Amino acid sequence: MAYPEVSSNSKPARDTKGKTITCKAAVAYGPGEPLVVEEILVHPPHKSEVRIKILHTSICHTDLSAWRGENESQRAYPRILGHEASGVVESVGEGVSEVEEGDIVVPIFNGECGECCYCKCEKSNLCERYGVNPMKKVMEGDGRTRFSTVDGKPIFHFLNTSTFSEYTVVDSACVVKFRPSDHGLTTKNLTLLSCGVST
Repeated sequence: MAYPEVSSNSKPARDTKGKTITCKAAVAYGPGEPLVVEEILVHPPHKSEVRIKILHTSICHTDLSAWRGENESQRAYPRILGHEASGVVESVGEGVSEVEEGDIVVPIFNGECGECCYCKCEKSNLCERYGVNPMKKVMEGDGRTRFSTVDGKPIFHFLNTSTFSEYTVVDSACVVKFRPSDHGLTTKNLTLLSCGVST
């Protein structure tokens, strides 16, 4: 998916804060089955969560492996894949102070709570709560998904990010704020920082 560039102070075009958004996403319904681009529902962020309008996303080999269902323990369908992206914050849940509506962000699959023994250790950044986990399919806060089909059936998350959707909801620990102009980058370039460069 590719969307026009936005400035770092851009606000989402419509008033969707606190509401369920209907948008398009590429949904995987089974191992190796063609992704289905369809309308889905994206529910508002809960406490310590952020809803992001995806501006750019790309495909990584990890997405392809999960789509193919190469590891049976990772199979969870229907699911929205994708973890390399950049976007703009549409709304935030209770208690989120690191980012606000209109911020340009990169969702990251390997988040950091900043409190667990791994986050505090200088030898590791594999967070106990928000570290990379290909088998995790729901949100950390309440163990439920923020995606559903238009008739209300749950759609699972992928790698804390699920960026093959026009909107996604992520834990605030899995979001990094950027001012692309400060680094000579575009929002399109930022997608590489979420996986390609970081790994």
